[in-house]
Parts: sequence; C-alpha cells; structure tokens
Amino acid sequence: MHKNVVYPGTFDPITNGHQDLIERSARIFDHVIIAVAANPQKKPTFSLEQRIALIQTVIGHLPNVEVCGFSNLLADFVMQKGARTVLRGLRAVSDFEYEFQLANMNRQLNALLETIFLTPAEHVSFISASLVREIAVLGGDVSRFVHPTVVEAFKIRYAAPSS
Repeated sequence: MHKNVVYPGTFDPITNGHQDLIERSARIFDHVIIAVAANPQKKPTFSLEQRIALIQTVIGHLPNVEVCGFSNLLADFVMQKGARTVLRGLRAVSDFEYEFQLANMNRQLNALLETIFLTPAEHVSFISASLVREIAVLGGDVSRFVHPTVVEAFKIRYAAPSS
C-alpha cells in the first residue's frame, strides 16, 4: 500500500526542527507532502511563495517530498492529495493539548483521517519559528536554528533601507 503523509504548517520560516521532522518522515513514508498554509491572519514574515521556495531549497535533497501551498480546510486538502495521514510535531508537553484538539477536530471533519505525532531530535526540540522570527527581527544570529538560505532571506527582509 502506498503511504502518503501531509505535514501541514505555516513554516514562517522553516526551521532546523521542521527539517528534522521532514527528513525523518521521508524515511518512514513513501511520499511526504509539506502543506504550507497561506494563513494571512497570522501576518507571516514571508509570503506563501517565499515560504514554499525556502522549503524547497532546504529539502531539495529528498526525492519523495513535495511542497505546496493551501488555503482550504486541512481535512479537505489531505484527501485532495490522496493521503489519509497528517503528521504533526510535538516539541513539548505544552504542544500536546492543542495538537490533540486539532487531531480530533480533523477526525470529526473526515473520519478517514489519522494524525500521527513525531518529536524532534533533542538538539532542535527547543526551536520554534516564532522565536526564530523574534531573534531575526531584533538583529540576532539565527544561523544555529535555520538553514543558511533562511538566514539570507532574513537578512534581505530586515536589511536597513539605503539612504
């Protein structure tokens, strides 16, 4: 049986923690679909197109991974992609309650959906995209938390305007 999984998120930006989960899921599943949520209400730092391009660069070495944007219900998107499994990452116990609620809601929307959880490797378990964004906005070095391509994207995004 061909096993596809959808890993949804805003990925603003993709972090080393996300990359860890993607690489590990690519070893478990036949096909991994990174579903980048448009999510304009979150006011992302990078556009949907930029986030997709950054992810494609970071995970380009993985032949069984595809990246695409979506703006509809996740439960509908997963079925459109021919999958029945959603992958979610759990960094800490504090993530569990929200993720459990999402999993149950998605199952209510589509009884065929299953959600599985992976924990990131210990050395990246503390990284969150929101913390990385905050460090970058304040001019800090985020190179230990994201791929070099993302570091460059932040430099461009937060470059001082020329006089």
